[in-house]
Amino acid sequence: MSYEVEKPDEQWRAELSPAEYKVLREAGTEPAFTGEYTDTKATGVYSCRACGAELFTSTEKFESHCGWPSFYDPKDTDAVELIEDRSHGMLRTEVRCARCGSHLGHVFEGEGYATPTDQRYCINSISLRLEPGEG
Repeated sequence: MSYEVEKPDEQWRAELSPAEYKVLREAGTEPAFTGEYTDTKATGVYSCRACGAELFTSTEKFESHCGWPSFYDPKDTDAVELIEDRSHGMLRTEVRCARCGSHLGHVFEGEGYATPTDQRYCINSISLRLEPGEG
């Protein structure tokens, strides 16, 4: 897969903290209920911490009580890339930044949340950076 933003591994390691690198570049997961944006109600745009691409807005954020920030839709459909993930003995849909390929989290459907899409983009806080403003 080719991305607009591509960097050698050494450069990603130099630009990201070890925890950011583990999630963004190695598809790790931050522990539940520990992320900076899990419960934030601030308005703004959530961008990829690795490349700055705008991914989600506070308008689509909702409380799912799952331990990670949840959104019912990305800012733009083409902002994220969805990939089948069969790791950990289950079938899930991984969410990546479409601009740099960094791991963001997973999306789940049909869980019964009262949202317009019936989807829950379960995203690691450490994958995001909130730019305050209108969202």
